Amino acid sequence: MDGLTKILFIGDIVGRPGRLALRGMLPRIVGNHCPDVVIANGENSAGGFGITPEIAIELHKLHVDVITTGNHIWDKKEIYDYLGGNKRIVRPLNYPAGAPGAGTTIFECASGVKVGILNLMGRVYMGTLDCPFVVGREAVGRLNETTPIIIVDMHAEATSEKAALASFLDGTVSAVIGTHTHVQTADERILAGGTAFITDAGMTGSVDSVIGMRKDEVIKRFLTQMPVKFESATNDVEFQGVVVTVNTVSGRAVKIERLKEKLVG
Repeated sequence: MDGLTKILFIGDIVGRPGRLALRGMLPRIVGNHCPDVVIANGENSAGGFGITPEIAIELHKLHVDVITTGNHIWDKKEIYDYLGGNKRIVRPLNYPAGAPGAGTTIFECASGVKVGILNLMGRVYMGTLDCPFVVGREAVGRLNETTPIIIVDMHAEATSEKAALASFLDGTVSAVIGTHTHVQTADERILAGGTAFITDAGMTGSVDSVIGMRKDEVIKRFLTQMPVKFESATNDVEFQGVVVTVNTVSGRAVKIERLKEKLVG
């Protein structure tokens, strides 16, 4: 075990195009960056809306160690029971008591290093949930009893809410990585207390789209305000995410690198 641990975090995987990007690109990216753990937000991996047990298994076979999610976690009912019996997929912890599944997990790397993963969801412009700040702080305390390395997926709409949570948890977690908007931001940095932060890791899917969906249907929805079935776009697919390097002993981040690569072929 050396003094550094690397975490690869993959932005929201959107539909089959996103899964194909993983299949085609992840082996090379893992080979280039040598992460100790691979985390991916998979809540849009089933046609852009939700995730199924079969797709979760597919992602794990593609070398995704832990799957995080968000507000679309309940879109596919067949995932409910799967959440309750699988520690490699989490949903936002701040859903009310009684929701299936867990919001935290601990993954043990091949090196023996343990990495805590915490999934939270924002409340601004989203559903009414328990406070992510209060719930998050309590969860961090529990995870710190096992490991100093904690990665937070903050699934939220508002930039301000993500930034505020990162500052609130600065020095107590290794990284706060924003998800949900499907638009990768260029503000990756390490905060004063040693927490890596990016407002949004982006998405793995079609960028010739409206946040991963086919443009025509989305435009029609805006023009008519009528219900329209959205489908995943397939053109110009990209792999987006971040690599965070942390001090294994302190859990503090020493580097955060943004990834953005096109699928060729």
